[in-house]
Amino acid sequence: MGGLAPPYRETARRALELAAAGGHNMLMSGPPGSGKSMLASRLPSILPPMNASEALETSMILSVAGKLSGGTISDRRPFRAPHHGASQPALIGGGQKANPGEVSLAHGGVLFLDELPEFSRATLEALRQPLESGAVSIARAQAHVTYPARFQLIAAMNPCRCGYLGDESLACGRAPKCALDYQAKISGPLYDRIDLHVDVPAVPAGDLGLPQAGESSAQVAERVLAARMRQRTRAQQLGAPDEMAINARADGEFLEQIAAPDDAGRKLLGRAVDMMRLSARGYHRVLRVARTVADLEGADGVESRHIAEAISFRRVQPVPSRVVA
Repeated sequence: MGGLAPPYRETARRALELAAAGGHNMLMSGPPGSGKSMLASRLPSILPPMNASEALETSMILSVAGKLSGGTISDRRPFRAPHHGASQPALIGGGQKANPGEVSLAHGGVLFLDELPEFSRATLEALRQPLESGAVSIARAQAHVTYPARFQLIAAMNPCRCGYLGDESLACGRAPKCALDYQAKISGPLYDRIDLHVDVPAVPAGDLGLPQAGESSAQVAERVLAARMRQRTRAQQLGAPDEMAINARADGEFLEQIAAPDDAGRKLLGRAVDMMRLSARGYHRVLRVARTVADLEGADGVESRHIAEAISFRRVQPVPSRVVA
């Protein structure tokens, strides 16, 4: 992933690798031109290919939607990027024939929503069901259809409407209220379902002409694949269902079994729960990310350093801490 190595991009690069390795949802926030869309577009290059069962299921959805190109089955994971003007039926599914929407067309792959607050509130709220259950139900007078919708949400947004919050030379005169209003378009429950929150800073002017540096996508993809294999092997050994063979979907007793932190990690997580007022969902999402951190490291157990990194990507308020009303 060339171009992600500079220090001001290292956090974003790391978040993208964690997202790929554990199937985690991610939200990037930064000014226009900071490279959020570029980062999202790199994700497919480091994701492992689909297995035969996943490829067949994805192809069946494409066939129902009339989008199966040439009748061929591909093992490449879907990457869907609908415009923020997309209607709720286009995103979730619907119409007279109860067609699958973008969330189902992204099944097994990535749904990228750029300019997240620009989507209608109703459309964003409708994402909560498939994000939680991995499926979406469409009710019509003559039919009730349920489509698979187990996708990975990658979203991007500006920190405020003008996009230049914190930049005194470019920010509008309404800061910070404009940021409060703009980010409030994303509801707390939806925000809580995002595992990784990362700020993507503007590229310094002096770096615009520099050659891209850093690891290749192939190198990162190799680590991602190894982490995914650890997850699948662990799930099989413990008798977990197939859908839990990826950390982002681990739940219940299985999650507690595979991601129980050591004593230091448990104390650190406890302090984070108190200080950040983490919900039960937020608590479990920290554990899932920490498990992925450990898997990328090749560690058997979850330790305090894994918990610390997972917490660093957690946000509980739609407004950055640097904004003071």
